[in-house]
Amino acid sequence: MCTSIVVNKKKTIVGWNLDILDMEYRIRPEEEGVYIEVNDAIEGWMPLFGANCRGDFVGMPTCWPSDKRSDPAGDGENVIMLDIDLLLQKKTLQEIRDIAETRPVYSIPGLTFMSVLSDADGNVLHIVPGQGHQYYEKPEYKILTNFSPYKQDSETHPWMGRDRYHIAEEMLQKASDNFDVEDCFNILKAVSQEICPTVVSMVYDVTERTVYWCEDRNWDEKARRRKIFGRSLRE
Repeated sequence: MCTSIVVNKKKTIVGWNLDILDMEYRIRPEEEGVYIEVNDAIEGWMPLFGANCRGDFVGMPTCWPSDKRSDPAGDGENVIMLDIDLLLQKKTLQEIRDIAETRPVYSIPGLTFMSVLSDADGNVLHIVPGQGHQYYEKPEYKILTNFSPYKQDSETHPWMGRDRYHIAEEMLQKASDNFDVEDCFNILKAVSQEICPTVVSMVYDVTERTVYWCEDRNWDEKARRRKIFGRSLRE
């Protein structure tokens, strides 16, 4: 279970709760970005989520229930590799948008991963393999939890996260134009999970090119929210 938020007010602010169970992860800060990596039994450590200094953000919530249409079938593009290519700056958001518009995008057998991608201008691309994609040009805000926007309530699952979606939406509808990092953390705190625990809460101030995070819902440990890179690294 995960929650993704992209907000365009005076600043572009992106928020991400990583909710996982029984998976090994680590946070790897580099000059080029801050990567949340998951240890895959076959591939090893994979940078699946996070931010880069170009201004891109990558989130990958699981879609519940899974959809067999997202299983690999014939020629197409793996959504995980597309996400990694954006995070590592091998592709741009617009290039991935072009791929989604012209080629099938699939996930892995038996599990439907969705893409939540954004760029320095606050544009957002949502991809649900096997179902579709949607591009939003600098929306006021966009939220994605773990249900398919194409299916809505036509299929249900305990981990869909519609409650989290509505909590975040209600808070964002009331948000001021000065929406900032602490405001985003307040939303992430409100939608954090314990059963499938929130292990990382990350906020990217895209305007300032600065990433903050805390682990294991330790909201009051300010020292664990760290500035990693700023505009000066790119100037």
